[in-house]
Amino acid sequence: MKIPFIDLKTQYEQYKNEINQEVLSVLESTQFILGPQVSKLEESLAKFTNSKHAIACSSGTDSLLLALMALDIKAGDEVITTPFTFIATAEVIALAGATAVFVDIDEKTYNIDPKLIEEKITSKTKAIIPVSLYGQPSDMDEINLIAKKHDIYVIEDGCQSFGASYKGKKSCNLSDIGCTSFFPSKPLGCYGDGGAVFTNDDILAKKIRTLTNHGQEERYKHKYIGINGRLDAIQAAILNVKMKYFESEVEKREAIGTRYNELLVNSGVLPPFIEKDRTSVFAQYSIRYKNRNDLASKLNQAGIPTAVHYPISLHQQEAFASLGYKDGDFPISEKISSEIMSLPMSPFLTNEQQDYIVNAIKENV
Repeated sequence: MKIPFIDLKTQYEQYKNEINQEVLSVLESTQFILGPQVSKLEESLAKFTNSKHAIACSSGTDSLLLALMALDIKAGDEVITTPFTFIATAEVIALAGATAVFVDIDEKTYNIDPKLIEEKITSKTKAIIPVSLYGQPSDMDEINLIAKKHDIYVIEDGCQSFGASYKGKKSCNLSDIGCTSFFPSKPLGCYGDGGAVFTNDDILAKKIRTLTNHGQEERYKHKYIGINGRLDAIQAAILNVKMKYFESEVEKREAIGTRYNELLVNSGVLPPFIEKDRTSVFAQYSIRYKNRNDLASKLNQAGIPTAVHYPISLHQQEAFASLGYKDGDFPISEKISSEIMSLPMSPFLTNEQQDYIVNAIKENV
């Protein structure tokens, strides 16, 4: 049996006629930048998250950068985040000219540990960026309380968690600003790059929308230094089709992730832990195993692809050497990064495929 890591092919085949029709309608309209498809998507995204504003943009990375720009974060400022995430989270802090200050993660959820945040806050701290890693939101209530106490902002990096919930509220509407990605492999993915920024603040929303379009409030009148951060109409059209089926796909993801967890009890690997007050969309289904390279090799031989998200913590990356961190500074992040590995995951993973994967794991650990 050969199993796709993320089954985008089956998903496309299911929605093919609708997607093709919507893409063709954009081509025939020749309105490729912004327009009604983007406006329709923004309305759907805002409604889904119960946010007042959703601003579509060019990527998840740009959504984070736009959030920082909207909050005027710049050189001399500090932003607290996790070292166990994709580089984009900390990369945008550096691009804004600010300094990333890392805080270690919780060993069970792999999200930033709120108990360690306050000791890293200084007079230069302007924001906290918790990452809702692998599809599960962080401890947002605790983080928001800390931020309120110190009069700083919270930007949720929900680039992996769109569709998940925390205490009944949707990810991306859990703080001052929420950000997400529509990269093709995400729970809600387009066929290129795309993202969105969410907020309930009218002033911030207006500024973010302006920043996405070169800082112009009206044509050739530029209030800010902005970026070319617009989402194109073809990607919006694809996402509009996928939004119709997204809630159903989220339910399937949760069911498949839960079934994985149940099947992997006492298997020799450690399945993901999901807190009782939240859900995960399992953007990745990531297990832990000390001898992961050997296991990955055996699974690949059996036609089961694997991946590692993420093998090197950010404080150990050459790009952040100037921050002065060293091996051992964030022991939990380093431990998890040496053991983590992701298994095939999509709403279209069948019980037969899942059983095959789990049996292969049990035979090889």
